[in-house]
Amino acid sequence: MWRIGGDADVAWIEEATTNGLAIASALPLVFEAYATLELAGSPDGTGGWSRSAIELEEQRDQDASVLAVLREHATQQPWWLGYLDTGAADIISFDVHKVTLYADWKYVLIEAGPEQAGRWRDDDHWKGVLPDLMFPADRSWLVSTLWDDDWRCIGGSTQLVDALLAHPRLRHRAREVGPSIEDATPPGHAAT
Repeated sequence: MWRIGGDADVAWIEEATTNGLAIASALPLVFEAYATLELAGSPDGTGGWSRSAIELEEQRDQDASVLAVLREHATQQPWWLGYLDTGAADIISFDVHKVTLYADWKYVLIEAGPEQAGRWRDDDHWKGVLPDLMFPADRSWLVSTLWDDDWRCIGGSTQLVDALLAHPRLRHRAREVGPSIEDATPPGHAAT
């Protein structure tokens, strides 16, 4: 049995994010540092996503590397994993309470851990295996991948962001973003 999260578990996110292109559209401005991390692959020109076998393997490596860095920056504690309900079959569980975040998007929020974060979603999902939303119980960091973005937004300690920027498998896709930057969209990407 996994504990299903409720509105109170994400109120700190919902109350402190804004509309727009700034990092605050995905993350509350409560962290020391912020970054974006581009996903592997490329838009296919039809509003979909395509990946070569090399890009799929790169996304698998990226997901494993992100989990490794996050584990280093969270003590032994539960993590909240959020899966966006897009109407597709990848939501994990349909018949549970869903929380509402951002632009009235519905998420299934489950208290679990890094092991489940790395395996509950098929790795052929266009955003990789990781949940759309992740944070530890102490809220020391937050990873959010918005519905139609092809990058993750990450907030946490300076040490966490520095570890992402220095990681050999992540550094070429990671970019530090300041909280006052008006547009946190990675270069070459389009926010929709």
